[in-house]
Amino acid sequence: MAPLGEPLRVRELGRVRYAEAWDLQRALHGASGQWLLLVEHPHVFTLGVRADPAHVLVDPDAVGADLVRVDRGGDVTYHGPGQLVAYPILDVPMGPQAVPRHVAALEEVVIRTLADLGLGAGRLPGYPGVWVEPEGPRPRKICAIGVKVARGRSMHGLALNVDPDLAWFGRIVPCGIADKPVTSLAAEGVETSVPEVAELLVAHAARILGRGRPLERQAVDWARGRGLAPDPGPAGASLAGEPVAFRRLRRAGVEPAGGLPLASRKPAWLRVPARMGAPFQGTAGVVRERRLVTVCEEAGCPNIFECWAAGTATFMINGAQCTRSCGFCEVATGRAGPLDPGEPERVADAVAALGLGHAVVTAVARDDLPDGGAGAFAATVTAIRRRCPGTTVEVLVPDFQGDPEALDAVLAARPDVVNHNLETVARLQRAVRPQAGYARSLALLARAKRAGSTTKSGVMVGLGERLEEVLGALADLRGVGVDVVTVGQYLRPSAQHLPVQRFWTPEEFEALAEAGRAMGFSYVQASPLTRSSYHAREAAQGVGTVRSA
Repeated sequence: MAPLGEPLRVRELGRVRYAEAWDLQRALHGASGQWLLLVEHPHVFTLGVRADPAHVLVDPDAVGADLVRVDRGGDVTYHGPGQLVAYPILDVPMGPQAVPRHVAALEEVVIRTLADLGLGAGRLPGYPGVWVEPEGPRPRKICAIGVKVARGRSMHGLALNVDPDLAWFGRIVPCGIADKPVTSLAAEGVETSVPEVAELLVAHAARILGRGRPLERQAVDWARGRGLAPDPGPAGASLAGEPVAFRRLRRAGVEPAGGLPLASRKPAWLRVPARMGAPFQGTAGVVRERRLVTVCEEAGCPNIFECWAAGTATFMINGAQCTRSCGFCEVATGRAGPLDPGEPERVADAVAALGLGHAVVTAVARDDLPDGGAGAFAATVTAIRRRCPGTTVEVLVPDFQGDPEALDAVLAARPDVVNHNLETVARLQRAVRPQAGYARSLALLARAKRAGSTTKSGVMVGLGERLEEVLGALADLRGVGVDVVTVGQYLRPSAQHLPVQRFWTPEEFEALAEAGRAMGFSYVQASPLTRSSYHAREAAQGVGTVRSA
């Protein structure tokens, strides 16, 4: 049992695919912390371990829903927009009645939440969940509950109907109960929203499920996927011509105008001397002769002089045009061209020419490709292994839009390290990388770890995040089993990119490194100039993936 001084980490994650939430749950279930995940799902039918498939009355594909078999109790359930789903991943006091007590605690959280909204509800004997008018002639189910408790920890949880389209419940036999209807807050005349209900539910969950633990809470923007307009900014503010990323930043509670001017003088610890001697030119020559792209150049990495002078570079495959437009990144956005089938072999040739013991391969996001560019990653890993069998390979991958088959294609090539960056804290995700997702990134890392990979991720600071948010993000990364983490200072590439809110000091980075090591990361690289691939070989050595030279 974890000590009560350990916080209950509440994560409001917005719209998340069911399979990604399940990957995240399974990873956190194997960790030692306490989490409460709050999400909405796209349309999905889930089948519990005792479910009758005949209780799904339609072809899920025909109605645009996923169908997922899960390891919780219960029969068939529906999840979709307008429904608040809560997943407590907690230590559960064990005993003969452990599971019934846990279910009762979840029911009590919902009953008190509904009472705050002016709706009376309660329990219906013999039927888990929360019911409106349970003692009346027509009890109506407003919240389904299905859990799993294993090794003293819980997963799965509850689904509270706020304002979903109730017609979806007519496409299944909800929870295998054919003679009792399903309702929602909206159907009962209560006007509210999923974020408003989440606010009330968290307060009760903290008291009932948290059992005296301190609360550590972070949230992404619930507006994502809900059709809500960005915050127009303060009254009277003129936003004409302002980059969309700035409006998103303001919605997240950071005023873009409060950032440092683009021309502000960098502190001494961020000034990098340009060293373009023979070693640097030698690396540049290898890259140019093989017509390769490096993230060192495309992303304006401040460490290019140090790394190239040391004869190492991070290769960027699948072209130089990214299909996304993140608010922090200098890589060009635009229409991407066809893949170059000869690129994997040229990368392998460059690795051999540079004599790299550890090669790092990354790529632009290629959302235009059916596999997101995963096949090219696999081909490049295979080519390097064939040409340089003693070289270990690290891949820094995009999220492949959450496609598990794409990730599996990369994992099948057996890279030695799988790196995917979380980039920033939950609150700033929408502003910093609007086409990605906090939960999606954690789920990708969880899936890679479950496949047996050494996993790595990175976070930037200086965008307006708070210290406790950074520590929470590190805790989430460690919770899904990440082995190596990097933390570095964000530097603004242009006036169209998000402004730097402040420069973190070397002492603050060292404190973050100490905190990361205390969390159990095998290797932490935290400094103003740290980037994802900075000293990648040393990091891999730190976890035993690469032998020391």
